[in-house]
Amino acid sequence: MVKKIGIFLIIFSVIFVCSCANKEKKHSGKKHTITIAGSTSVMPFTEKLAEFFMIQNPKFIIDVQGGGSTAGIQACLNNTVDLGMSSRKLKEGERLNEIIICYDGISIVVHPDNPINGLTLEQVRAIFSAKIKNWKELGWKDRRIDAITREEGSGTRGSFEDLVMHGEEIDDSIMVQDSNGSVKEIVATDPYAIGYISLGLVDKRVKAMPIDGVIPTVSSIKTGAYKIMRPFLLLSNGDPDDHVREFIEFILSKQGQEILRKEGLIGSYE
Repeated sequence: MVKKIGIFLIIFSVIFVCSCANKEKKHSGKKHTITIAGSTSVMPFTEKLAEFFMIQNPKFIIDVQGGGSTAGIQACLNNTVDLGMSSRKLKEGERLNEIIICYDGISIVVHPDNPINGLTLEQVRAIFSAKIKNWKELGWKDRRIDAITREEGSGTRGSFEDLVMHGEEIDDSIMVQDSNGSVKEIVATDPYAIGYISLGLVDKRVKAMPIDGVIPTVSSIKTGAYKIMRPFLLLSNGDPDDHVREFIEFILSKQGQEILRKEGLIGSYE
């Protein structure tokens, strides 16, 4: 009987040790998930940063979703995400911690075949308030202007309204799209279109218009010559935990800021 009890204790000990070892192994391989949602302007750059970070830190999973600045702010307030993304300033009552990760210019873009080589801020305002509806009024052909704006709740739209519209309403007749990418795609395929997108998304498929004689570039934004610019924000509800803080520190590091600069954005410390 004693012998059987001894054998049982040995077997139990082995099972217990193996179980602990397996638990330790599972724990050591545990992934740290960070959830982020919000601005579709900030989203592609956050995704790029997340890719670099996860390569260097394989124990992390960073899930980046869009939805718009207002949706990201609300998700952060409701604690349904670890971080929100916003391309507009917070409003009264939206009490969250702001982390400026970089600055961005809002570029007014047209099709590359459009021969007009510049607009004034007043002309842009008149186009989007539907006071100017035809390219003929701006010195081109007799053809309706296909203007495109962003949806309500978009941080890009909010910044555009603040920086360009100056209290005038965007007309209800203006076409609405739900992302910078959609606006860019329409402008790239419609010679009579005009829209506004993040400077970091401008490429040869669209033409960024000089506004009041100033071309939107990193240098013109740094000097303050180009006025249509806004901060890109990450938001937290209270102090972020250690894992979230590690990702934020990466973004604000020299490496993270260099990634953003290569994407056509202006570093938060410049």
